[in-house]
Amino acid sequence: MTFSPVSASPPLLEMQGLQKSFAGVKALDNASLTVGAAEVHALIGQNGAGKSTLIKVLTGAYQRDAGTVTFAGQPVAFGSPLAAQRGGIATIYQEVNLVPLRTVAENIFLGREPRRYGLLQRPVMNREAERLLGELGLTVDVTQPLSSYSTAIQQMVALARAVSINARLVIMDEPTSSLNEREVETLFGVIRGLKARGVSVIFVSHRLDELYAVCDRITVMRDGRTVYAGDLKDISRLELVEQMLGRQLRSETRQTGFVRSGAGGQVLLQASGVTHGARLRNAAVEVRTGEVVGLAGLLGSGRSELARVIFGADQPDAGEMRLAGQPVQLRSPSDAIAAGLGFCSEDRKAEGIIPELSVRENLTLALLPRLARAGVVDPHRQAQVVADFIARLGIKTSGPDQPIRELSGGNQQKVLLARWLAMQPKLLILDEPTRGIDVGAKAEIQQLIGQLAQEGLGVLMISSELEELIEGCHQVTVLRDGQTVARLEGEGLNEPQILHAMAQGSAQDTVHP
Repeated sequence: MTFSPVSASPPLLEMQGLQKSFAGVKALDNASLTVGAAEVHALIGQNGAGKSTLIKVLTGAYQRDAGTVTFAGQPVAFGSPLAAQRGGIATIYQEVNLVPLRTVAENIFLGREPRRYGLLQRPVMNREAERLLGELGLTVDVTQPLSSYSTAIQQMVALARAVSINARLVIMDEPTSSLNEREVETLFGVIRGLKARGVSVIFVSHRLDELYAVCDRITVMRDGRTVYAGDLKDISRLELVEQMLGRQLRSETRQTGFVRSGAGGQVLLQASGVTHGARLRNAAVEVRTGEVVGLAGLLGSGRSELARVIFGADQPDAGEMRLAGQPVQLRSPSDAIAAGLGFCSEDRKAEGIIPELSVRENLTLALLPRLARAGVVDPHRQAQVVADFIARLGIKTSGPDQPIRELSGGNQQKVLLARWLAMQPKLLILDEPTRGIDVGAKAEIQQLIGQLAQEGLGVLMISSELEELIEGCHQVTVLRDGQTVARLEGEGLNEPQILHAMAQGSAQDTVHP
């Protein structure tokens, strides 16, 4: 762990030795965060690193199990976000938590409306709202509903609300995720203005370029712990990626356990120039029959967003997609399924299984229309399909009628794989297929994916584990800030190449073998 001291002046915020557990699972494990006065401080880490928990402990949404928090020189233990706000800490979340149908001015002063003799002073409120937004370089009609303005303006309104409570610390959680480049520059100007006025900012983002553009210091979290803290100028992008992933750059190539020869039949999927809002910008990927293609990138790089566009769950603003050489427009997941695509979501519990239904019902959910005659499901055909896949995939269950919620995470994932394999897809998209399952089940699923590819299935696999990508894919496409920055295969598919692309790659220097 590396920690360099903050400036000689007393810090505005100091969090030390923080512990927080949920049902025995440690979300924070001796975590720390120190933010100086008039400082823009970056807080980064992958999913599950503990960033959100740390912020919620600071703002009173969660109560810490152990540790100390000192703000403006005083020990604090806020009992709620409202108490934290009154204490001088304002939080602006990625999803703007304001009231869309209320006016801009009402949102800025929500709960703090200026009154005289109990009556709302609306003209005073509107003038003050205009003044606050003017200081942020924004001129809008504050009497209009917030919903009538873009996400960027809504972000500015949330920021104006933070400024209006005289916050000494503003926390910004992924504030640029829905902004275009011009709007991002405007926001950065506002952040620099806050710093000049003595306000500190905690800036949470996964876009490394943004961190270096606007932040002074940085704290990196991993697995609930603080693993690095120091001046941003003292650490390179590559070193940051290594700290986030918990691994050092190695020169050797790791290619054990997977045979790449014989891969790559006819081109099955070609997606190029895919643009979707601020999340994807000219992304591209190609998958052949019998090939496992990995999608790599830091959280926020656009991996899941690209998968959703390919599956028709989101519509692109620009780009082209071809299946088996033919241009297609998949306007919904139903179109994608009809075209021979399957998709296992990253969030198995929220978007995959239906907990109260049985293994049988979950496995055949997508197949039901094909199993029905005159609208009635043939129970014999359904039972045969379920029995075949339980045996083929080695699903450990007491029987097809066992509720799927009672199965282990690995066996739940096998049921979801079986759901799509029963549809006989040409291309299967897997978003973090081994996340949250034990080592033994992970190895079984990795082996199964390899077998499916050998049988001719095309697989597009998203994974945050470099070893899983290197050992289990014929090719890896790397995304960074919504762009494809590398396509790696053969001897070029190794940790150094992936890490360099994730940290520093650009669309102009796409790496080929």
